[in-house]
Amino acid sequence: MAATRLPGTPRLLRALNDRAALELLLSRGPLTRAQLGEMTGLSKVTASQLVERLEERGLVRRVGEQAGGRGPNAQLYAVTPGSAHVVGVEVGPDQVTAACADITGTIVGRVEQSTKDTDDPVGVVHSAVVQAAGRAGADTSSVRRVVLGTPGLVDPKTGEISYAYDLPRWQKGLLDELRRDLSVPVAFGNDVNLAAVAEAHNGAAVGESDFALIWVDRGVGLATMIDGKLHHGATGAAGEIGWLPVPGAEVPRDVARRGVRGAFQALVGNDAAKAIGRKYGFRGAEAADVVRAAVAAGEAGAPVLDELAGRLALGVASICVVLDPPLVVLAGAIGEAGGAELADRVAREVAAITLVSPRVVPGQVAVEPVLHGALRLALEAVRDEVFGSTTG
Repeated sequence: MAATRLPGTPRLLRALNDRAALELLLSRGPLTRAQLGEMTGLSKVTASQLVERLEERGLVRRVGEQAGGRGPNAQLYAVTPGSAHVVGVEVGPDQVTAACADITGTIVGRVEQSTKDTDDPVGVVHSAVVQAAGRAGADTSSVRRVVLGTPGLVDPKTGEISYAYDLPRWQKGLLDELRRDLSVPVAFGNDVNLAAVAEAHNGAAVGESDFALIWVDRGVGLATMIDGKLHHGATGAAGEIGWLPVPGAEVPRDVARRGVRGAFQALVGNDAAKAIGRKYGFRGAEAADVVRAAVAAGEAGAPVLDELAGRLALGVASICVVLDPPLVVLAGAIGEAGGAELADRVAREVAAITLVSPRVVPGQVAVEPVLHGALRLALEAVRDEVFGSTTG
């Protein structure tokens, strides 16, 4: 019996080759046709056909020439930045920050907008997205995806948010409203999860397929990366460690009531960290200011860091004896302020009270990690769409 011919196989191979070439141009470009052929293992003829195909579809462009060798200079090619755009939005209780990036990941437009004088989240997001795209010089039709980073739970099945206590108007039903208003795919992402995406791409967790990120800031949260994928849980509640019952704090029972704080949140959050600082003579407008001052004070500030690390270690140890990650990243304003001084203390305390001893490091994406994570998530989706449809 004759073997069944697989229809579309040449087209599939072209698509795979195109995707490989585009990824190389993003990471190592600009490149010549010969260089692309060498790096992909394609013949000169096939590599030339590939470049012509991508150039015709507006995905790559000529950006210069490479001198050297006999004959005319070789043309250099790069991904066309404006072939698609994405917008990331970080949502806080007082403002939204939106950034527009081209398909290479370069941020080309940014805007901040207050939410204090409005209770219309759709209008706020619409304005921020349009302004960010406008400042990028991009037509809104070229914006292929919008990802919003928010506190609260994001349902993995529906994509809706809930329990965003600082954002009373940001509740179920908002996702569909935003999609209808913007006429573009829109997704919510939990803010701590997005910070982990940023750290995995360009921070303390580069090259790590398994790690945990502890967010210590205005809120307390956890993101877990397992085999390179975020773990969301059945309802999106994986990582809500502010509610973790721990020694030394009262365990609340009416957890759905607005304003109620979980035990771990009460033990290590902003108010708790400031109280620890006052106990040893360190004050500041925010907990991060207190922790930063304690680090700068050297030996005099050690008691602040010791007590805070001891409290943090209760939550970190609970996570580590269940998941056993090789790496824990301390992020958020308090984690960043504590730096290696705080991270090293947490690592020692965790090793002292459990059977595991993960490496604990401070986060490295100090500027707007949630926003950068939102952009990264949007870019991954759009590149899959754009780069995966090069053959028409």
